[in-house]
Amino acid sequence: MLKRSTLVRFVFPLLIGLVASCTNPNTYNSKLKILTKNSGKTISGKEIQIFELENKSGTQVSISNFGGVITNLKVADRDGQFEDIVLGFDDISEYPDNGYFFGATIGRYANRIAGGKFSLDEKQFQLTKNDSDNHLHGGVLGYDEVVWEAEPFEEDDKVGVKLTYVSQDGEEGYPGTVQNSAVFTLNNDNVLTINFEATTDESTIINMTHHGYFNLSGMQENVLDHTLKIFGEKYTPVNRELIPTGELRSVKDTPFDFREEKQIGVDIQQVEGGYDHNFVIKEGNSRELKLQAELHHEGSGRFLALYSDAPGLQFYSGNFLDGVKGKSGKNYDKHMGLCLEPQAFPDSPNQPNFPSVRLDKGQTYQHTIEYHFKIK
Repeated sequence: MLKRSTLVRFVFPLLIGLVASCTNPNTYNSKLKILTKNSGKTISGKEIQIFELENKSGTQVSISNFGGVITNLKVADRDGQFEDIVLGFDDISEYPDNGYFFGATIGRYANRIAGGKFSLDEKQFQLTKNDSDNHLHGGVLGYDEVVWEAEPFEEDDKVGVKLTYVSQDGEEGYPGTVQNSAVFTLNNDNVLTINFEATTDESTIINMTHHGYFNLSGMQENVLDHTLKIFGEKYTPVNRELIPTGELRSVKDTPFDFREEKQIGVDIQQVEGGYDHNFVIKEGNSRELKLQAELHHEGSGRFLALYSDAPGLQFYSGNFLDGVKGKSGKNYDKHMGLCLEPQAFPDSPNQPNFPSVRLDKGQTYQHTIEYHFKIK
């Protein structure tokens, strides 16, 4: 197959027809193609689509309108060999209700809310409980379990897709009807960007993120030998249910000290259950984009620099992976992938000393994540 320097495709198993092909000299100086295929697969009567973006270097990212899932992310190693570096499934039909949140867009609220309860203006709201007695990643039918509207686009030196979803008042117990968007773009500098936005018609809470599982070896080994650096001086300790205690504790002289890069496996045995903790990047909300983490796999040379404007970064070392069968029949055992999730702090609605996650009518929630891929 002839490889194009820019490619956006709607992918389904059965080809219905070629919908569009256009030329734009401002986009990589080559043709941008849009192919539409129809599998007949639907959820609640809505068609499931996958959009494949490719830049001139050959980096590819595939995004589904089901759950805003990144299903594939293919990046070259130091020898120019491309491998998929994110965990997931071969078929989109395997993603609904999989329990691992592979590659998903998470909302309304990423991470945990204690007891599934919070208060706004002296009114208490009860959310669905889907993590023992707590609420996790937006509930049973969070943003990862719904079909988004999708619109692919091209802009100068990048291509992308904009996903939109309306979360109705009362969905999973949340107040307010929320208009959400997640815009994914890939440029020629090997930067994958996700821009989240949301507005509401009444006061609510919001905390969106991307839940990708990375393995820079291309699943050739687990991630314990990956080196990680986190640009956070503090972390939020948790109880046995992984709910923050409210303390902001220094990482100094603890297994959570990643201020200098170190292999993930060096201290992991000192952390009960493995890493699943929020690191404090900023102690307040701002739109300042900061370098949050750097991840490196020496064997392949692949290097990821993660930027975001979120106050926190959840580092999860794949502790609950239990041999589930993933792509190409590969069993994903414990620590086969890791998550680096820029977000607000867990349980912020119940922690007055944490940065606010409140969104009022007339305000716009914004959150940006950038993944910079390099060779080192």
